[in-house]
Amino acid sequence: MSVDKKKILAFDIGTTGVKTCIVEAGETLRILAGASAGYGLYLLPDGGAEQDPDEWWSAMCSTARQVMEETGTGAEEIAGISFCSQMQGLVLVDREGKPVRRPMSYMDQRAKAEIREGMQKGICIAGGNARRLLKCIRLTGAAPLSVKDPVWKYKWVEKHEPENFRRVYRWLDVKESLIARAAGVFVMTPDSAFSTMLYDTRKGREGWSRELCRLFGVNMGHLPEVIPCQARAGTLREDAARELGLLPGTPVFGGGGDATLIGVGAGAAGLGDTHIYQGTSGWVETVTDRRAVDPSSMIAAIVGAEPGRFNYFAEMETAGKCLEWVKNHLALDEIGIYLEKHDVTEGTGDHEAVCASLFTYLTDTIRKAEPGSGGVIFTPWLHGNRCPFEDPAACGMFFNVRLETGKTEMIRAVVEGICFHLRWMLECADRKVRSSETVRFVGGGALSPVTCQILADILNRTVETVPDPQDVGSVGAAALACQGLGIIRKLEAVKEMIPVTGVYRPTGDPAVRAVYDRNYRVFRELYEKNRTLMGILNR
Repeated sequence: MSVDKKKILAFDIGTTGVKTCIVEAGETLRILAGASAGYGLYLLPDGGAEQDPDEWWSAMCSTARQVMEETGTGAEEIAGISFCSQMQGLVLVDREGKPVRRPMSYMDQRAKAEIREGMQKGICIAGGNARRLLKCIRLTGAAPLSVKDPVWKYKWVEKHEPENFRRVYRWLDVKESLIARAAGVFVMTPDSAFSTMLYDTRKGREGWSRELCRLFGVNMGHLPEVIPCQARAGTLREDAARELGLLPGTPVFGGGGDATLIGVGAGAAGLGDTHIYQGTSGWVETVTDRRAVDPSSMIAAIVGAEPGRFNYFAEMETAGKCLEWVKNHLALDEIGIYLEKHDVTEGTGDHEAVCASLFTYLTDTIRKAEPGSGGVIFTPWLHGNRCPFEDPAACGMFFNVRLETGKTEMIRAVVEGICFHLRWMLECADRKVRSSETVRFVGGGALSPVTCQILADILNRTVETVPDPQDVGSVGAAALACQGLGIIRKLEAVKEMIPVTGVYRPTGDPAVRAVYDRNYRVFRELYEKNRTLMGILNR
């Protein structure tokens, strides 16, 4: 029996670029084509991290036209557009939907005074005022304990930029600001609302919390309407449709944040399913049907895309970003990487191909190093850390470098260090929510068989990969649009629509297990033993 197929245009709005895909929905969810475009991440000396919304929109428009042309898809064939996006940004807009200042990224760390004033005075538990912490957990299931949480960015703008603040009409997150530009509506999906830490998640009471807004001094008039992730937020306006190369009136769906949808696109949307993501950042996430929080480890159950479901979520700030640092500073800057006597970064004009070549070369190279990297250990905290400890002053280090250490060992140590940190977060998460024995591994890291095997050995669990692991956010966004269109009834059904392409089991070699367990024990102690020194240098 033939299946009626629909085409969804999905935008995955990442930290440093957008990946736009046309996803065909039928018996499977299949990416027909994808195109990428980069944009800036502007890091400021005071810990600021900002982006330009016009760069987001321009990248969306150019990539939308590119994939439409590549696939020969007519505008009338697009059944809807949907979003997967970086989360916990702060986009304050005026009545016209125009940002009153450059959006603040989830990485922004300027609001140190604001979090001290709002959350860290008096008797504290797990770094937060005991009374306020318990109130937040009771109402939302989490608490704003990180300097990067949006509520502190909001308070920072209020204090430091009063002229901009007076112009604020609505507080939006990244994808919501793009929905406003596309459809002219001001909305948030529940996962974005939850990430503000002002959203009551108690069953039957879901909505903005007047009590928490009063507690933190937030103007409730700034908060938009909350709609389901699967809902039609609106339809494309004429000007937006023209710029995107689509038809006016095309449905625009709410979509979800990356932490919400990457698991869906990985096929790990059922109760108890666990996935691990390694992109610019990294995380471990398990689907649960209850609220859970561990303030001591900075882990909480965030609101999921399916009503009544949560994702128990542990995040590290820099994962794949560490490999980019390796590429730029251990490989290209200092020694150069040449394949067949020519520099692979020259002459192609294809950024994705260059990155893929470099990544393949690096991972093939580290295969030559023994597990454990000759005792060298790397800590992947290149922009502070959030879980299982919150410390903006935490930093990366190579530990135990000796005369016989080469760059191959150092590069492998970076991959192992990322995997050690993922194991640490997984073990912390298991204290509250039981993760699955088989985990789905997605993001750019899952493109490397070497990395997949290292992860399986360090976790001592089976690791599965899926098609296009770096684009699963787009697949998740398309799945939500399919729900909104009535093609999919329950999100957990996507597991049957996303095949497994790779299975990696622990090698079972006792010597490999022993060296990884030894290095992991040392890895975990490096922060505690160096925390004070990091603070002296970086605070």
